[in-house]
Amino acid sequence: MRPLDGITVLSLEQAVAAPFATRQLADLGARVIKIERPGVGDFARGYDATVRGESSHFVWLNRSKESLTLDVKRPDAAEVLRRLLEQADIFVQNLAPGATGRLGLSAGSLRTAHPRLVVCEISGYGSTGPYRDRKAYDLLVQAEAGLLSITGTPDELVKVGISVADIAAGMYAYSGMLTALLMRHRTGEGTVVEVSMLEALSEWMGYPLYYGVYGGTPPTRSGARHAVIAPYGPFAGGDGDVVYLGIQNEREWQAFCTGVLGQPELATDPRFASNADRVGHRDALDAEIEAVFGRMTTVEIVERLESARIANARLRTVQQLSDHPQLAARERWRDVETPVGPIRATLPAASIDGVEPVMDPVPALGAHTDAILYELGFDSATVARWHDDGTV
Repeated sequence: MRPLDGITVLSLEQAVAAPFATRQLADLGARVIKIERPGVGDFARGYDATVRGESSHFVWLNRSKESLTLDVKRPDAAEVLRRLLEQADIFVQNLAPGATGRLGLSAGSLRTAHPRLVVCEISGYGSTGPYRDRKAYDLLVQAEAGLLSITGTPDELVKVGISVADIAAGMYAYSGMLTALLMRHRTGEGTVVEVSMLEALSEWMGYPLYYGVYGGTPPTRSGARHAVIAPYGPFAGGDGDVVYLGIQNEREWQAFCTGVLGQPELATDPRFASNADRVGHRDALDAEIEAVFGRMTTVEIVERLESARIANARLRTVQQLSDHPQLAARERWRDVETPVGPIRATLPAASIDGVEPVMDPVPALGAHTDAILYELGFDSATVARWHDDGTV
């Protein structure tokens, strides 16, 4: 038995944030019914066609779900939604601001009609305030949350390369829904979980927020280096390859000077005696490190770093990530079926002892429409008519 066996999730979802949250629920055994627009579907299906013709975003976010096509604006859709909600434990949506209210699916009306229902609403900026009705995409929220201002190099602002605002909101929605289910188990009542992308990413901005507000100046954009820790970042060996390393405390700094650089006297050099000193003299520090590393291959550097117990890494491409020996050794890959054949997918990051995650197929658009409608009690003539007129 999986943790969420018997839990039914109905989701009016698109793009990344809500699909990411509901896929976590599906991984744990919840039945996730994904409502998609007839003929088009979740617009993430059209982001690209790189996975043998399927979208890389869509196959990542939508395994183990059932796809029901339904034009929710049509009058007949209201009865379909009513029947679905009668059997649902969770209702999730991340549509444009105000869309569910116009459909009669606001959090308040749903909670009145279905007291045990957990309602989860994901938006860009929240249900109140001056930004309430603004559309929000990941880049825009990164900008509003100040993330762009601290990411990149001194000369260029850089967007984080993944949909970090969406993922942050999705993870808080996931944990919020699990918490709401636990509350319902204790009280018998559902509740409303609200998550905004701005607020989720603002939480993740905690360190630069405190540093900038109370320190007087924001962290500088420092590329792959760290704004307030040194040495921390990429250093080239004599063979031109690069190793990444990080020093977190004075014990490690002393071990680095002695065991890696072979210069124990640097540990007490006034320029480098504390982390603040090292940050203040970063150019001189980098020159000392590069002078030693330039006489070594990166293999030799890594061997010394490992011997001295200094954290380090080699830069990998996404292709090399797919072949990572640690993921292989821990058997973190599974095959997942898609409309275009099997693909590899990573297991959920949280391993629960005794629980094998659901790794069921990524659905084709509308793959489960007829089966769900028949399950809800609609007859074949009605289903056929709805196909003909575009309701489903």
